[in-house]
Amino acid sequence: MQLLLATSNKHKLEEVGAILEPLGVEVIGLDSLPGHYEEPVEDADTFEGNAKLKAVGYAKSTGKQCMADDSGLVVDALGGRPGVLSARFSGIGESGEERDEANNALLLEQLKDVPTSERSARFVCAICIANPDGSIVGESKGYFEGVIGEEPMGSNGFGYDPLLFVPRANKTSAQMSPGDKNTLSHRGEAVRNIMNCFAS
Repeated sequence: MQLLLATSNKHKLEEVGAILEPLGVEVIGLDSLPGHYEEPVEDADTFEGNAKLKAVGYAKSTGKQCMADDSGLVVDALGGRPGVLSARFSGIGESGEERDEANNALLLEQLKDVPTSERSARFVCAICIANPDGSIVGESKGYFEGVIGEEPMGSNGFGYDPLLFVPRANKTSAQMSPGDKNTLSHRGEAVRNIMNCFAS
């Protein structure tokens, strides 16, 4: 079975592929398709809403069953920010690497006077699978609980991974191996929760 994942982000493709390919699901990204498909406007105010917009939009335009996710970091001391704006929190940077660096720097700046005991946070991932006719096959959600560290640690992953310290693993998300991260992460949980929908 082949499933389109609505992303060109190689890190997301690797994470989802590592979970689903052993189950016989080939995960392909938008870059593998001929032509260009306009990205749906993600203007919902929830992760679930944006995942649904992307899944339905790309499923209709590509003619393929499509899985889309919307994920981000929720920091309690910041009232839930950056939330759905996680990828563009700082508004700075042309490349993904530049944006990640700027976003992490801004997050640390905003938390500089917040003690460790009040730096609780979590990654949230909402997933939606849609058919080409726009019907929803399934939806799920996953969480990855942790604490925002004082400085980036680790070189794996992407985004805010170097800043989310995960107490149960005693390391940041970026210090985990890909396999360990998939076992514990928000995206891993959400993908596993939706596996039963693939046969639909």
